[in-house]
Amino acid sequence: MRILLTILCLHLLNLFAAQASASFETEAKPFLEKYCVDCHSDGDQAKGKVDLSTMTSTNFEERFEHWESAIKRIMNREMPPEDSAQPTDEERQRLLKWYQARIDSVEPHPGFFTPRRLCATEYRKTLRSLFGFDLEVAIIEAEQTVVEKSLVMKLLQTDPPGASGFRNDTHGNPLTTTLWDQYSYLADAGLAELFSQKRRSMLEEITGPIPQTGIQLEHAEKLIRSFVPRAFRRNVADEKLDRIVSSLEQSSDLEAATKTELKTVLMSAGFMFRGLLMEGETGKQQAVDNYELAERLSYFVWGDMPDAELLELAAAGTLANPDVFAAQIERLINSPKSINLADDFASQWLTLDQVAKQSVNPPQAEALRSQPIDYMHHLFMDDRPLLELIDSKTAFVNPFTAKFYGADSKQMVRYRKQKGIEVEIVPNQKISLVQTKTRGGILTMPGILEMNRGPVIRGTWMLERILGEELPEPPADVGQIPANPPGKNLTFRERFEMHRSKPTCAICHDKIDPLGFALQRYDGPNYKGNADVDTTGQLPTGESFKDFAGLKQILVTSQSETVIRNIVKRTLSYALCRKLEIFDRPTVDKIVDELVASNGTYRDLVHQVATSLPFQQTVIRN
Repeated sequence: MRILLTILCLHLLNLFAAQASASFETEAKPFLEKYCVDCHSDGDQAKGKVDLSTMTSTNFEERFEHWESAIKRIMNREMPPEDSAQPTDEERQRLLKWYQARIDSVEPHPGFFTPRRLCATEYRKTLRSLFGFDLEVAIIEAEQTVVEKSLVMKLLQTDPPGASGFRNDTHGNPLTTTLWDQYSYLADAGLAELFSQKRRSMLEEITGPIPQTGIQLEHAEKLIRSFVPRAFRRNVADEKLDRIVSSLEQSSDLEAATKTELKTVLMSAGFMFRGLLMEGETGKQQAVDNYELAERLSYFVWGDMPDAELLELAAAGTLANPDVFAAQIERLINSPKSINLADDFASQWLTLDQVAKQSVNPPQAEALRSQPIDYMHHLFMDDRPLLELIDSKTAFVNPFTAKFYGADSKQMVRYRKQKGIEVEIVPNQKISLVQTKTRGGILTMPGILEMNRGPVIRGTWMLERILGEELPEPPADVGQIPANPPGKNLTFRERFEMHRSKPTCAICHDKIDPLGFALQRYDGPNYKGNADVDTTGQLPTGESFKDFAGLKQILVTSQSETVIRNIVKRTLSYALCRKLEIFDRPTVDKIVDELVASNGTYRDLVHQVATSLPFQQTVIRN
């Protein structure tokens, strides 16, 4: 029976492949040859470096991103260019029908397991949780400065973003000899502090009272049996722990030998890499084991190793129970450590690390930076609807940002500067927007506006970070905005229209400019409500608006699914620590459909991602 089923499956796959090839030859290939390949061919010489002449029925999944971009541009009538032959509406619809059928045929798949090294921030938090303290450098800091005290973050280079755009996607980052030496130094520093008099009480919580003469074998054994499983983030066989303890029995310097054994663990791949110890069969789609599930959840929500409760549930084999897992998701979000979703995930997604660079005054810079971080944390913690990213009646303000919120800032508890301190960093306070509703949402926060100066940069940021559109690099000869011609007094926007008149430029600017110019009344602390500033615009999809309030309304209504899809894709990619592939499309569609239908919240989003197929399952390569 199994042989017959295998033969039937192979026959169906071959039949589907033949049908896909035939439909490509009759529907897609003629369209590409007629309207696209004149410009998009010859490899790197192709416009936009997109060679459509190499598209086939067999490389559809491999070239999916090119197909997705091409179909979107064709259906939005951005391509072919206006000065080229245009397809009929029937031709466009036939191509779209072929593409949709091809997309719908893609089966969901969890992806193949690939080990990855802990990124710098994960490594720091994991060491801190493992030791019970943060490794810090001694710095004499001025009262008005923000200083990085972490020894880990001082030594380790910032991980470059992976293919996903996130720094936790370290699959392509090599483990260099320099990095290895830094890990060795950090392990030594952590163990030295653990055994220091400063941390004696912390060490004795594990070992019991230690005499003045130093640790005894019984203390070392308790430490080994506690430390090693937590470092590997899963239970370790008694035989292995017994061997480590036995090796200590013959040592003349028990403390040094214990440090050596612990350092061996800290320098092992099982500690520094995620998932290497995961159990399962190779080549088979399967649920990840309970320990891997605990790791995936804790590093997603906390950016940190699983705590004792997660590991106990994993050891009992009950974490994968849906009710148990759902309760753990709630527990992790309710923890202060879930700030990771704002200060790491959202910060990278929305490029918030650039906000603090907009001021040379440290308290001001920190005020601009912390405002969107606190707001994003509020969205997750307080279970707010996804679209409150765009519009909200809540803001987080301190004395340095209060001027942007007019009378609403009077809700704040009055700030009283500490005696003897000239300038200090002040926490934000939550206020309700009554008089300054135009400031609701993240798009009009002063730090976001300051980070994205000018309509082009603002429009590009909104297009990429909020709507999820990827733009090509601008042409090398883009030039500058022209000055006013002699005898004329054109507005900036009118002069900009002259600048973007080239058809090749207009393709992107038709998307960018309406978004960016809609925000022109927000420069400075006072919203220019009826100022003589042209904020009207029309999106490529046809919706028109007269000001940013109108654009906001479009974003939370007709464009809401686009916004939510981008939020889902960013969150899923961060949680999986990898770039999304075409086989993730069914998962994204499912989550988007459920969140749109239920007016989903940020907690719903975390639940949906953490219970999704690629989060819960995997395929271990042979």
